[in-house]
Amino acid sequence: MTEYGNTLDQAELGKGGPRVGVQGLGCMGMSEFYGDTDEAAARETLEAALAAGVTLFDTADVYGRGRNEEFLAPFVAAHRDEITLATKFAIERTDDPAFRGIRNDRAYVRAAVEGSLRRLGVDVIDLYYMHRRDPAVPLAESVGAMAELVREGKVRHLGLSEVTGAELREAHAVHPIAALQSEWSLFSRDVERSAVGAAAELGVAFVPYSPLGRGFLTGAFADASADLSESDFRRHQPRFTGDNAKTNAALLAPVREIARELGASPAQIALAWVQQRAAVHGLAVVPIPGTRRAERLRENIGATRITLAPAQLALLEPIAAQVAGDRYPDMTFTSAAREA
Repeated sequence: MTEYGNTLDQAELGKGGPRVGVQGLGCMGMSEFYGDTDEAAARETLEAALAAGVTLFDTADVYGRGRNEEFLAPFVAAHRDEITLATKFAIERTDDPAFRGIRNDRAYVRAAVEGSLRRLGVDVIDLYYMHRRDPAVPLAESVGAMAELVREGKVRHLGLSEVTGAELREAHAVHPIAALQSEWSLFSRDVERSAVGAAAELGVAFVPYSPLGRGFLTGAFADASADLSESDFRRHQPRFTGDNAKTNAALLAPVREIARELGASPAQIALAWVQQRAAVHGLAVVPIPGTRRAERLRENIGATRITLAPAQLALLEPIAAQVAGDRYPDMTFTSAAREA
C-alpha cells in the first residue's frame, strides 16, 4: 500500500484564501451517521491528521445536532493557529429524526453562526459554508447575510455547498466565495456539468465530499442493508442496496485492477482520481474523505502521492455514467436537481 510523506502539498482556498493541505478531513462520521462511534479513536485520528499535514477540518452544525462541533472544540483549542476550521449551516433538524428542513434566510444565518461559534469555542470561523440552497430565498439575501459576518469578524471566508455554476457566479458577485463543497467521485460527477467550470473560472477551490462514495468505492461493504448496522444512514441511500448495489459493485473491477498494478488500495485509487481533477480542470481540489481511524487516514493520505497514467484514467472514465441509483432518496436539495 502506498505510504504518505510527512507533510502534504498545499492548495489555496480561493483567491487570497487560506492555504491548506491538499487533502482535508471530514469529521461528520465521528459523531453519527456511520454506525457506532469511538471518541478515543476519533481524537487519535484528528491528531494523526494534523501530524501528517492535514490542516482543513470540516464539520457542520447539523452533524449530531451540534455534537460534532462540540466534539471538535478541544482539538481546535489546542491547535487553533495550525488549522483551518470549516463548518456549515442551513440544514435544520428537529426531534423528528426523519425531518430535514433548509433555512437560508438572514435571521437563520445570524442565529446559526452564533451557535457554531459557541459550540466550537472560537471567536471566528475560518470557512463558513451554506450547506444547502433554498431556491425560495434569494442568494443576495443569504450570501449578503454571510458577508455581514465577514465584515463583523465572525467569519473569515465564505463557502457554498451543492450549488450550480450559475448559482456560484451569482453568489460570487455578492461576495467572493473561497470554496465550493459538493459530492464528487468516480461515482458522482454531476458537478462537472457547470459547477466545476464556474469554480475554475472564478478561482474558487473545490472541496469534494464523499470522494470515496461513502466507503463503497473502497470495497468495505457490498450491500448496505446486509453489511451495515441499523444506525448507518447508508442503508437508506438508493445506490447501496438491492440490485443497485450489485450493479455498482461490479463497476469497481477497474479500480481493483489499477490498485493491484500500483500496489495501492482501491481507496487510494479512487482518491487519486479525485486529486487529479485539479490538473484536469485547472482549479484547486481539496477532497475531505471522512474516517474515524488513524490507519485509514494514513491510507487516504497515501493517495496524494499517486499519479494515474492516461491509460488508467481511461479505464476509470466510464464508471460514473453506469452507476445505478441516486445519491439520496430525495435529490431535491442537490445542485443536480437544479441543473438546466
